[in-house]
Amino acid sequence: MKKIKIKVNGKVKLIAKNTNLANLVHILRIPLKKVAIELNQEIVDKKKLKKINLKKNDKVEIVHFIGGG
Repeated sequence: MKKIKIKVNGKVKLIAKNTNLANLVHILRIPLKKVAIELNQEIVDKKKLKKINLKKNDKVEIVHFIGGG
């Protein structure tokens, strides 16, 4: 299986070539309700995660929401 390099929160990751954003979130075990996802400096609509295939050198930032008072 062919792998590609992407960056997730600044760290290089090797993933399968046909991985989409929904698969990546699942692999990383991230609860979707508590995060915002940015791909190459653009916020991604969570409804479109399955349609967005990751490409070589993509930069993904996953930001967790933290409640506070």
